[in-house]
Amino acid sequence: MKAKLSTLWIVVMFSMVYADIISLMDPTSPMRRVLAGASFIFRVDQGFLLASAVAMEMTIVMIFLSRVLKHKANRLANIIVGAMDIAVTVSLVHRVPYYVFFSAVEVIFLALIIWNAWKWRAPENA
Repeated sequence: MKAKLSTLWIVVMFSMVYADIISLMDPTSPMRRVLAGASFIFRVDQGFLLASAVAMEMTIVMIFLSRVLKHKANRLANIIVGAMDIAVTVSLVHRVPYYVFFSAVEVIFLALIIWNAWKWRAPENA
């Protein structure tokens, strides 16, 4: 189960990264407009950038934590971080087909993470 959860986190992370990379090619994407100096719904400052870094790092760290945490902490971390990532993903969807597609894939795999962690029972010898 640890390897399965870690692998699911890898899929989520690559999907997030590639969605952002492709959005840099889209002149209508919020990320591209912010880079061009346009104002945005919220202020893109150091606090926003730090929050973005923390959100992405949670996903990256879950690849490792899913392999090393003990059962109870592992289940809890996967469920909590998976739910938080779904909330972030759904709230930040750029309403264009490629980004909706990436977001849908992310949400499906995050739901699989939560489902597998939820169903994961402690080993008998634990």
